[in-house]
Amino acid sequence: MKESLENSLTSWDDHIDKKYGNRGTSTREKYEEEFEAFKIGVLIQEARKRQNMTQKQLAMKVGTTKNYISRIENNASDIRLSTLMRIIRDGLGGHLKLSLEL
Repeated sequence: MKESLENSLTSWDDHIDKKYGNRGTSTREKYEEEFEAFKIGVLIQEARKRQNMTQKQLAMKVGTTKNYISRIENNASDIRLSTLMRIIRDGLGGHLKLSLEL
């Protein structure tokens, strides 16, 4: 029983390859971009909640609206780098670190 279960398991990478195509394909690139945007929203939301801050409070600190913060956290809005930096620096008291993979 255990062997058949192990044989039927698929790795996460294989699953993503099957669903979105191999790296370098347009479908896979679109998925990767959307996933990165999703992660940014989740990171902002988690940081905001750790500071016991509402979306409205964060928006007021950075000079935007609660609706805009909500859209970022729910991956429904593109975000400018300058706005992202303001949210992290002025709103959450942090700093942004970026990396580049080639």
